[in-house]
Amino acid sequence: MHAIFLVVRIVDENSSAIDTVRDVISGLEDLVKTVGFREPRIGLSCTVGIGDRVWNKLVGSRKPAELHPFREIKGAKHTAVSTPGDLLFHIRADREDLGFEFERLLLQSLGDAVVVEDEVTGFRYFDSRDLLGFVDGTANPIGPDLADSAIVGSEDPDFAGGSYLVVQKYLHDLDAWQKLRTSEQEEIIGRTKSDNIELDDAAAPDQKSHKTLATIEDDDGEHDIVRDNMPFGRPGRGEFGTYFIGYGRALWVIEKMLERMFIGEPEGKHDRILDFSTPKTGSTYFVLTQPMLADLGD
Repeated sequence: MHAIFLVVRIVDENSSAIDTVRDVISGLEDLVKTVGFREPRIGLSCTVGIGDRVWNKLVGSRKPAELHPFREIKGAKHTAVSTPGDLLFHIRADREDLGFEFERLLLQSLGDAVVVEDEVTGFRYFDSRDLLGFVDGTANPIGPDLADSAIVGSEDPDFAGGSYLVVQKYLHDLDAWQKLRTSEQEEIIGRTKSDNIELDDAAAPDQKSHKTLATIEDDDGEHDIVRDNMPFGRPGRGEFGTYFIGYGRALWVIEKMLERMFIGEPEGKHDRILDFSTPKTGSTYFVLTQPMLADLGD
């Protein structure tokens, strides 16, 4: 599986830009069919998230209840940065050439209505591991819990079936990470490296692992999100990273995870993975259902 994460900004000075973008995204399903018919067995898909800044002009309705721009989170040592982005295209395919062709035609259709802010091509790495060597996405819900965690329901009926979406591009200092002993890496992540078994934080209760800090629980139980993270990199340039992409029924859950990572729980005890992984981008979107998206063209 390959993925392309394409973040674009709509050009304000182009008076027809909104109309162009609306026409293109309302017809995304047709573009997927146009490219995908060449290899029907290759799963090509594209999800589009719409940002707060352009919502009113592009969609023309009230915003989803929790939608707002990505809020910078500044901890004592690390910062989750907020960067520009009006639309996020999450393109997935079992073969890289189909994703490439889809993106080429998509950008050709959008023309000068948008400016590309960020473009990352990700890939599956061995048995779903990230470039730090650990299995990624283990905590994702499965079965009926998946929809409950990622899909808005009756709490916001106008947008039921949609999803909140947060993305961040992280770059890793692999040289520093690889100098750690495996046991030290495992304490930071909260899982064993070879067989992906959860570790208990009891040995260091004030310095929680990444696994624990990214777990949100309250009186209503555990609140999950769906992650579709991807490794990416260019060894020739010393670039190694993970593209975090989280889909959630409630935006506050993802924001709480990030607060716990960057500020710490307790405060000051940040997620130690941030000593080796630096976020370079951060933006928030809402994903409409396919019928809602198609209706924009009307």
